[in-house]
Amino acid sequence: MGEPEAGSEFAMRAAAAAGPMADAQYILPNDIGVFSLDCREAFRLLSPTERLYAHHLSRAAWYGGLAVLLQTSPEAPYIYALLSRLFRAQDPDQLRQLALAEGLTEEEYQAFLVYAAGIYSNMGNYKSFGDTKFVPNLPKEKLERVILGSKAAGQHPEEVRSLWQTCGELMFSLEPRLRHLGLGKEGITTYFSGDCTMEDAKLAQDFLDSQNLSAYNTRLFKGVLEDGQPCYEVRLASVLGAEPALHSEMTSKLKSYEFRGSHFQVTRGDYAPILQKVVEHLEKAKAYAANSRQEQMLAQYIESFTQGSIEAHKRGSRFWIQDKGPIVESYIGFIESYRDPFGSRGEFEGFVAMVNKAMSAKFECLVASAEQLLKELPWPPAFEKDKFLTPDFTSLDVLTFSGSGIPAGINIPNYDDLRQTDGFKNVSLGNVLAVAYATQREKLTFLEEEDKDLYIRWKGPSFDVQVGLHELLGHGSGKLFVQDEKGAFNFDQETVINPETGEQIQSWYRSGETWDSKFSTIASSYEECRAESVGLYLCLNPQVLEIFGFKGADAEDVIYVNWLNMVRAGLLALEFYTPETSSWRQAHMQARFVILRVLLEAGEGLVTVTPTTGADGRPDARVRLDRDKIRPVGKPALERFLRKLQVLKSTGDVAGGRALYEGYAAVTDAPPECFLTLRDTVLLRKESRKLIVQPNTRLEGSEVQLLEYEASAAGLIRSFSERFPEDGPELEEVLIQLATADARFWRFPSENPSGQA
Repeated sequence: MGEPEAGSEFAMRAAAAAGPMADAQYILPNDIGVFSLDCREAFRLLSPTERLYAHHLSRAAWYGGLAVLLQTSPEAPYIYALLSRLFRAQDPDQLRQLALAEGLTEEEYQAFLVYAAGIYSNMGNYKSFGDTKFVPNLPKEKLERVILGSKAAGQHPEEVRSLWQTCGELMFSLEPRLRHLGLGKEGITTYFSGDCTMEDAKLAQDFLDSQNLSAYNTRLFKGVLEDGQPCYEVRLASVLGAEPALHSEMTSKLKSYEFRGSHFQVTRGDYAPILQKVVEHLEKAKAYAANSRQEQMLAQYIESFTQGSIEAHKRGSRFWIQDKGPIVESYIGFIESYRDPFGSRGEFEGFVAMVNKAMSAKFECLVASAEQLLKELPWPPAFEKDKFLTPDFTSLDVLTFSGSGIPAGINIPNYDDLRQTDGFKNVSLGNVLAVAYATQREKLTFLEEEDKDLYIRWKGPSFDVQVGLHELLGHGSGKLFVQDEKGAFNFDQETVINPETGEQIQSWYRSGETWDSKFSTIASSYEECRAESVGLYLCLNPQVLEIFGFKGADAEDVIYVNWLNMVRAGLLALEFYTPETSSWRQAHMQARFVILRVLLEAGEGLVTVTPTTGADGRPDARVRLDRDKIRPVGKPALERFLRKLQVLKSTGDVAGGRALYEGYAAVTDAPPECFLTLRDTVLLRKESRKLIVQPNTRLEGSEVQLLEYEASAAGLIRSFSERFPEDGPELEEVLIQLATADARFWRFPSENPSGQA
């Protein structure tokens, strides 16, 4: 295919745009919260075989997580390689001596450590939660002195200088297009080449649908043929590339196509050397699997990553769903599509965790009540799955979570067809939630003083309830109306009535269409909003609260704090809205803002958001929720909204869904709330998301050791410095080579790092 013209336009413009110090929203503060994941007791309880299984799965996850650098920004792999070389040669304490000698203050060196910890924590230089770029909070020339004066630079001067020249300007640049992830002029993304637009993304999705190919493990690169016609490379992630291979389900797809006047070429081999490492450790893990389902699951994952086949990953996911209640739980692959600006490409992630039996028992009771609770949801039975497939629901202590961030709970797999026919699993990540609960009263913004102590006491327990309902009965509920390739429908066209219109069903999903492909840019946030709304709605049920051990006044406090937490989150969400492009950068936060709007619209004083002046004389705000109006006013409003969300989702009514959702998600300065003005207040008082330090596992003979690190930026850096003891330099070389091979697609950098191409 034709190649875009090479050049260094980004790097040159970056240099012009780099200012001395960054706006607060583009830095990580020196006092950012850093916490360690505690899984020591859960790991201690594993048998030697279970530890070996967990170790090799963890190794596979960590290796695969490196692909996220290549999925984030053009410069992220170079920044990672530079930092890794720096801290391998000198640990944070040793490098500190050099930094102070080079004229950095303690604050400036701490700012550098926080930046490096942020790169490792987010697997790139854009926040995983909000997709905003973050830059070092110290002068560029001072950082340059540390890097070029470091032991790493002394050992490999050309290499380190070349890496710095490649990524130094972009590391600091806050040129408008580079401030956020996005497509075309809206931002930067490496899921698409730099010249791709939303129209290109839509065309590519239609092409993929026409060939029954999933977008989950793909990237799209645009070029121009000699006759000036556009051509597109759809590149699948796989170990195998263009070399001749034994026939598989994928080989017949690897060819050229003409589609709507454009040329498409399906290739594979994206992230090949990284996925090779993943496959090697999945093979080793197979030897320690607890049962044949785990062995078959791993065999299919290996096939998926080797061939580039999402169908194989689906088969592996079926075995995973059937593997009920394992001691060591895991999942790995191209999973969540939040960060693809179009909403259909998956970011690599892998997790390994151990069961927390006490909390899991509560979730099992919730699962046992699920069929009854589903009947409480405000849509007709025809809009619910024909059969509730009882899922696994466990509370886990995370040992390893690779990727760009760690969620509090997960409902997977994301494949619509499997969810409808085979079911799913829910997991609540207990030791991650414990970190999320940690709230300091003095940092608690936008609440009335009298609410703060109640909020701190009940935030944790209420969040357990919300996560349980959100994952099991939120994501786990609802039916999609589908017409299959043979023309058969999974609903009765004659008798099923749309409760919003009173008419028969007019729209549905056709063969090859999925929720993500059809609703694309709003799919993730819309679905999170539906799940959050289900949680709020069902937490009013006394039976649910009893399962979690709450009755009487305590139960009422849990309800109040759960709803209060949601409306406060709706205000905090404004941090993740970009007025310049009228776009949201975080699916969950957009969802919470939409819920706030719905509850404000309910009126009658249920929720109020009032601008105030803080004790420091700066703008502030207060969120109030009238607890006596939650049931008589809040519940009916949520009921109406939830029914609309589900009906539009079931019927695949994209136009109706967009009108509803984007209407509520619009941020304006219309009174009485004046949200655009409130956004400035939110930014003024925002608290940065916590960084989480994870342990490593190390094989010593036939025994697996758990290596833990202190809860600090330096501790987080050390955990990564020790993550790849056998092949760290080789991996960095691979990342540089992969990034350089595709650099032309973003017109960056102007020249290859010496000796790296």
